[in-house]
Amino acid sequence: MPTTPRRPSATEVHRGDDTPIYEVKAIEERREQAVLVGINPSLAEDSLEELALLTRTAGAEVAHRIRQRRDSIAPGTFLSKGKLEELERLTKNNGADLVVFDDDLSPAQGRNLEKKLECKVLDRSELILAIFAEHARTRESRLQVELAQLEYLLPRLTRLWGHLSRQQGGIGTKGPGETQLEVDRRRVREKIAILKRKLEDVDNERRVQREQRRGLHRTGIVGYTNAGKSTLMNALTHAGVLAEDKLFATLDATTRRYRFPGGQVTLFTDTVGFIRKLPHHLVASFRSTLAEVQEADLLLHVADASSASAPQQIEAVNEVLGELGVSDRPTILVLNKTDVAEEAVVQGLVARYPGAIACSAVAGEGLDEVRSAVLLAVSRGKNGAAVRATV
Repeated sequence: MPTTPRRPSATEVHRGDDTPIYEVKAIEERREQAVLVGINPSLAEDSLEELALLTRTAGAEVAHRIRQRRDSIAPGTFLSKGKLEELERLTKNNGADLVVFDDDLSPAQGRNLEKKLECKVLDRSELILAIFAEHARTRESRLQVELAQLEYLLPRLTRLWGHLSRQQGGIGTKGPGETQLEVDRRRVREKIAILKRKLEDVDNERRVQREQRRGLHRTGIVGYTNAGKSTLMNALTHAGVLAEDKLFATLDATTRRYRFPGGQVTLFTDTVGFIRKLPHHLVASFRSTLAEVQEADLLLHVADASSASAPQQIEAVNEVLGELGVSDRPTILVLNKTDVAEEAVVQGLVARYPGAIACSAVAGEGLDEVRSAVLLAVSRGKNGAAVRATV
């Protein structure tokens, strides 16, 4: 397969001579060969399967998977000595370009692993950030992703300068590499400050928009990534939102007014999807987008009924909603994709989550029931007291 050049990263902070200080590690477009690494005695197969889907979404090809089942991790290298040697042999013998860990690595662990394995090493958060950077289309989402990348990478700048600076303390050990490292850190902090100011302007713009909508009922559509939120939004409102069968296809909030036959109105807002172990920098950076969730009067929690991990995905979304302070918001659980889910599985989920609505946004099944449930919430007022949270 011919090699194509990698697209420039969304995050580059330049020195005075326009030399990039640090460029976010992206996935090469030539389909890099990746080895996935998971650790945990209770590690479920679907966790690495999800990591594989993330890796493919980023543009790499999964060549191998490796697991270590143990209760603790090695402080310096994450993996035990024996498992690290196994991973080293696997990457070198098979020409792997990339190793992806299913958990976050400390800056020291990432540095030590890259030195040992002699290839690019990404952790789960870096991989998700790379996907967000690739999918960011609007000015707002690009600012949000860039801020998240820089805040995540700031403590990891030493990985870039490890070959130039001496890390030991004592007399005679402070060299020019460390001096430049401090300069680069200052540049990154300055860039972060600029991005925060720009996003503050975005927050103000969104706040004005929300003020204009005050008095109207608002329904936020939330859920795990690729659960079909945008497809449901389109089916309910004909919004024309981008809907693709991929992770994080939509990063920007889209709002559409919907008028019921009786004249009642709600504003449906499609939001960015959630995922297990969502980097907290992304949650913080996307605060203006996620504010649409915080100010919603009702939440439609869309879950993929065809996924074997549906209960775990529902719990992951609930955790993020808890971080946003809306876990007690009136919520309707919508079990989507029933057209491709086994009927027994759907029935089991409905039994597990009383009040949940089974539907297929693609086939148009169950949409009237969803609209009726939303209409009931609108009719009973903004406090939504009569709407039972189903998750």
